[in-house]
Amino acid sequence: MRERFPDIPRRVSGYNLDSLLPEHGFDVAGLLTGSESTLVTVLRAELELVPVPAHTSLVVLGYQDICAAADHVPAVLEHRPAALEGVDHQLVHFQQEKHLNSEALAMLPGGRAYLLVRFAGDTEAEVEERARMLIDAKPDDVDHTWYGDEQHMHQLWLVRESGLGATAHIPGQPDTWEGWEDAAVPVDRLGDYLRDLKRLYEEFDYGHPSVYGHFGHLVVAYGGSLSGEHGDGQSRGELLVKMFGPELIEGFERLKGLFDPDDRMNPGKVVRPYRLDQNLRLGPDYLPWEPDTAFSYPHDDGKFSRVAARCVGVGKCRSLQGGVMCPSYRATREEEHSTRGRARLLFEMVRNDSPVPSDWHSREVSDALDLCLACKGCKTDCPVNVDMATYKAEFLHHHYARRLRPLAHYSMGWLPAVARVVALAPRTVNGLAALPWMARVAKPLGGIAPERDIPVFAEQRFTDWWRERGGPRGDGQRGEVVVWPDTFTDHFHPAIGRAAVEVLEAAGFRVKVPQAAVCCGVTWISTGQLGVAKRVLQHTIDVLREDLRRGTPVVGLEPSCTAVFRSDAPELLPKDPDVERLRAQTRTLAELLVDRAEDWDPPAVDAPALVQRHCHQYAVMGFDADRKLLDRAGVDADVLDEGCCGLAGNFGFEKGHYEVSMACAEAGLLPAVRNAGDATLVVADGFSCRTQVEQAGIGRRPLHLAEVLAAALRGSAAEAERPSPPGFRALLPLAAASGAAAALGVLALRRRVCRR
Repeated sequence: MRERFPDIPRRVSGYNLDSLLPEHGFDVAGLLTGSESTLVTVLRAELELVPVPAHTSLVVLGYQDICAAADHVPAVLEHRPAALEGVDHQLVHFQQEKHLNSEALAMLPGGRAYLLVRFAGDTEAEVEERARMLIDAKPDDVDHTWYGDEQHMHQLWLVRESGLGATAHIPGQPDTWEGWEDAAVPVDRLGDYLRDLKRLYEEFDYGHPSVYGHFGHLVVAYGGSLSGEHGDGQSRGELLVKMFGPELIEGFERLKGLFDPDDRMNPGKVVRPYRLDQNLRLGPDYLPWEPDTAFSYPHDDGKFSRVAARCVGVGKCRSLQGGVMCPSYRATREEEHSTRGRARLLFEMVRNDSPVPSDWHSREVSDALDLCLACKGCKTDCPVNVDMATYKAEFLHHHYARRLRPLAHYSMGWLPAVARVVALAPRTVNGLAALPWMARVAKPLGGIAPERDIPVFAEQRFTDWWRERGGPRGDGQRGEVVVWPDTFTDHFHPAIGRAAVEVLEAAGFRVKVPQAAVCCGVTWISTGQLGVAKRVLQHTIDVLREDLRRGTPVVGLEPSCTAVFRSDAPELLPKDPDVERLRAQTRTLAELLVDRAEDWDPPAVDAPALVQRHCHQYAVMGFDADRKLLDRAGVDADVLDEGCCGLAGNFGFEKGHYEVSMACAEAGLLPAVRNAGDATLVVADGFSCRTQVEQAGIGRRPLHLAEVLAAALRGSAAEAERPSPPGFRALLPLAAASGAAAALGVLALRRRVCRR
């Protein structure tokens, strides 16, 4: 034991028999650590706590390559860092390819490999002094950056934490899986070990290995351990004899026999291990179900089996703060309702030899997807870009094919069509919806949660206002743009459309608005009615075709609709070149003003603002242009990083989802709005985000960015102009009429019964 066990602080290979040696005090807890459920089941454990340091800072050092970084590790350790991690250029390149952690990557110093050195201490002065000493002592050819705020440190640490996911599913590259990872050798031999390892990669023509991980440890010839912290599992169990020799392997078997004589606990690991190529999830006998799909999945070769195998189990979707992913997990804390849990069930569904049936009627998958908000947060936050919103739409499309759907799929999935009918008599519909007894009848019929208020329809649509106005105005020195009249702007919040026209014309654009009835199809997509969505999108393309071929930008005001044009439409209609033109020419208001009106000075907004990013904008379009425009307008913007609002289109309105919807909102958005001062503008471009705040009883009406800028142009206070439910006097005739109709109906029914 004394001869073969590596003398390094972090190792979990084999069984820690050396913990039982006299010099280690017969440490049974140490023996059992890392035994991977092969010896005992832990029912209770007592842990030692360490104090959380009051102050931290992060120094990032840049080197010419990862081996040079490794050579410098012993010198860095002399400065007693609290944590030390390494990242090579390949990992950075893969993250750039996948648009992961873009802000953090921009903060890295010059170089092709990096050490992330964190210092911690009781005082700010102590931490600063140790960081300065490291910087002063570093070689001249080593670049550096230094951060002391939590936000930047967290962003940079995510570059390292994204390692495994970032190396999987690289666009244009073959699939890769974690292989020789988690080995550990002594720090003074690390550089030489990495050079030898790279030579081994070259010998076997291994294309693009990425090196990242825990510097301070790493393998047998270098006095290291096959596993530093992750455990041996099956991937290293067969190799343990190389590290420990036959005598210690016999000792492992004897220990296993004492604790588990029947070999029932996690068999095939550590002792008598399975071969490396045995019992593989994706082995040579893996022949998955390959169903036809509505989406084209261009990044997965059009195969749903590849879609279902994307998740590599990193578990970033189980984070409880920052980013968007995954709101349903944050609300429930259940694996089934995480992105990883759902992805795992989809994988089981396509496996063909799983208890989950290989068809679209799986109850298990349906239940897991029920609480998916389709926020698309995972499309950006997940290291392998799982897009559960798209997978949910695909599943629902097939699951309900030729079957009755939930009521909400008809009432909310067909909302654009319903809204056009309501536009014939919006005041009457609003009045009826405001009658308590009518609402009690209408909500169950529409599958709407009883706790929700039915949104009020505008009496004049944005497109009606546009026609009355007489169409375009101004010289349009910057060219033409099409303002997209989405259903939510057109039928519910038309003031946003009017404000956008005002701002765009002030910036020098000539505005057009489609006169035909058009829609992006987002409500049909979110409810999985993809056949209808394709027909709606095809009609939209037909209406816009001339503008698209002229290169006219299309300005989206509702983020979920804009995201359809930028993401969903090309996957639903992949063969139409005009769909690709629509994707390329669609812009948010901020993107257009930042990219196409660089010399335009937006009006000064003399107010701080609390800004809620719509999840689809966060995931598909990004928020950089909005930040720049807000900054140019002089807005002191606090952009929330608190996740989804929880309403998420139809999700929060559907019966059975109200509690999860509000739990998501209370996790960040609503407390932030409550704490905002009266002078602080609440800005939310998404209809769902605005509605969630308005229906929360806080007394705040969020504004769209267009409304903020338009009010500043006019020199007036920014106020949200929204349709209001009819007052009591307006309801009296409706109440009387509906009451009379009900009474007549009862009398007629009674008369009919009496006749019988």
